[in-house]
Amino acid sequence: MQTSSSRTGIILVNLGTPEAPSASAIRSYLGEFLWDKRVVEIPRPLWWLILNFIILPWRPRKIVHSYQSIWLKEGSPLRVISLEQAKRLQASIDQQFGENAYQVEFAMTYGQPSFDQAWGELQKQGVDRVFILPLYPQYSATTTGAMFDQLSRTFQAERNIPELRICKDYHAHPLFIKALCASVGKHWEEAEKNNDTASSRFLLFSFHGIPTACIEKGDPYYEHCKLTAQNVAQQLGLEDHQWQLSFQSRVGKARWLQPYTEETVRKLGEQGLKRLDVICPGFSADCLETLEEISIQNREFYEKAGGSGFAYIPALNNNAEHIALMSGLFQEKCSDWLNQQS
Repeated sequence: MQTSSSRTGIILVNLGTPEAPSASAIRSYLGEFLWDKRVVEIPRPLWWLILNFIILPWRPRKIVHSYQSIWLKEGSPLRVISLEQAKRLQASIDQQFGENAYQVEFAMTYGQPSFDQAWGELQKQGVDRVFILPLYPQYSATTTGAMFDQLSRTFQAERNIPELRICKDYHAHPLFIKALCASVGKHWEEAEKNNDTASSRFLLFSFHGIPTACIEKGDPYYEHCKLTAQNVAQQLGLEDHQWQLSFQSRVGKARWLQPYTEETVRKLGEQGLKRLDVICPGFSADCLETLEEISIQNREFYEKAGGSGFAYIPALNNNAEHIALMSGLFQEKCSDWLNQQS
């Protein structure tokens, strides 16, 4: 139980999403996202011209169909899933510590709900301690770093800022690896019902790419991705020839982390692979990059190249193991807060 003078809140954080599957909404979202210096490090005057006269006039129209193809009745898959994650984590926390002991909110770095909104809800409950859980398992300045910048802007307006704890990453956390392995295992069990055999499986770990220049400047993202994949492959008992690491979502002509997912699935297809399972362990909730880019686009690349048996393994989303991970991270990082008795 918390002391009478303190109250703790939790904010789950994800990247962001357009408000609607329309060109105007996508343009607004991309304008905010791509203007972030953490995301694109090109000098501002040059980037302003590129962004406003090359990218924003045509990019939204080009990808609007992609968003429309995955949009749910309730809204963006990312927002719908993330709000459900917050709801389920709240239920788990209530069950463990008592109803209303800790309040869970959700925020996005870009778009709505914002940090301002999430913090406003916590303020109403008298919260003065906040645990921030960015749902990016592997740290990158382009994601968690950008989130921290937005968070600091929210508290710049506060005279009395709350005490903060931030989970920097959890790329090799045992509960994270366990959750990923359980997800793959469940997928394989379903596949076996359709006469799939273990000997024919190949598991591709596809992570969102970033420019190699970011790694050269000290970003630990590549090492984090590699450790996640290695840990899962080891736990699943996979041999080196049964799995591979790749990076997706490359934009522009700069050199990004390799091998590229698009090229990798084509090569695997050309080899006549009979079973390709793709998992995206850097995404905590399914979104455009998984539902459309991987499950639709890369499936087509693979099959046109000659491969068969393509399957995308969904993100952890609202899996019980995923919620247990979130709860576990909160309890680990904030154990001294939890142990304080009134």
